[in-house]
Amino acid sequence: MTEQLAAALAAEEAALYAYGVIGVHLTAADEVSRARAADLEHRARRDDLVDRIDRLRASAAPAPAAYQLPFEVTDRDTALKLAVHVEDGVAQAWRALLPVTEGDERVDALSHLTDSAVRATRWRRIADVTPLTMAYPGRPG
Repeated sequence: MTEQLAAALAAEEAALYAYGVIGVHLTAADEVSRARAADLEHRARRDDLVDRIDRLRASAAPAPAAYQLPFEVTDRDTALKLAVHVEDGVAQAWRALLPVTEGDERVDALSHLTDSAVRATRWRRIADVTPLTMAYPGRPG
């Protein structure tokens, strides 16, 4: 389970970096507000994961100082595309925890997967991307 927790932590840290880039390119107040809320949610998840990994007396790789984005983000459209990409990736990381957890930990993993899948759907709607949803959220492409 430690490996999957570390992967979820890496995904949450990458999301935090990405939302810093995304927010710069959004201008509509509601979009900026959504990006800030997403950033806060990912920050809380990151902190929780750090605590969980620490309680297991395990360690995870330190977050890199910078990340290689999957594509150049230069405007609102590419920022929205990155938001979808990031949330899909975070959902995949949480999905990997489902088979190795149980009880409250499994409920949390499923909740985080669902939250990211819903957030990705909302970003798709804002970006006017179809289809709006994935058949199996969190499943690698």
